[in-house]
This record gives sequence, structure tokens and C-alpha cells, in this order.
Amino acid sequence: MPDEPRIVYDLRGLKCPLPVLKTRKRMQALAPGSLIEIETTDPLAVIDIPHFCNEDGHRLEEAAPTEGGHRFVIRKKA
Repeated sequence: MPDEPRIVYDLRGLKCPLPVLKTRKRMQALAPGSLIEIETTDPLAVIDIPHFCNEDGHRLEEAAPTEGGHRFVIRKKA
């Protein structure tokens, strides 16, 4: 996974529900199996992003804290 190309989507500064809504919209244009890396400062994203992935059938590849926020790597469902 480290060498796979991915889109980095900076959603820092946005509050719930915008990170999930913008991620969902951005992922519509991605090919199945694509990776997208989300950066967010919304504290509720640690609940919302995994829930979004579960609801829409995407796979949460990574969730990690960053300075001031979190990073999520999501693989679009096939």
C-alpha cells in the first residue's frame, strides 16, 4: 500500500458533517479500488469516517492521529 498512488484530500478546518459529505462526493469520481487519503481536524471524524466507510462499503485502510487531527486512508469499494 505505501507505493500505491492516492489522492490526498485536505479537509482540515471543516466541522461535522462536511468532512464526510465532501469525501463522499469526491469518491464518486474515483475508480473502484482507488485510494484516497483524508486529512481532517474535526474531532468527530474518528467516529464519522469509519461509519461512512461501513455504510457505503468502502474499506478503511488506515486511521492515524496527526498533529492537530487525523489521517484516514480509504479504498473505494470494488
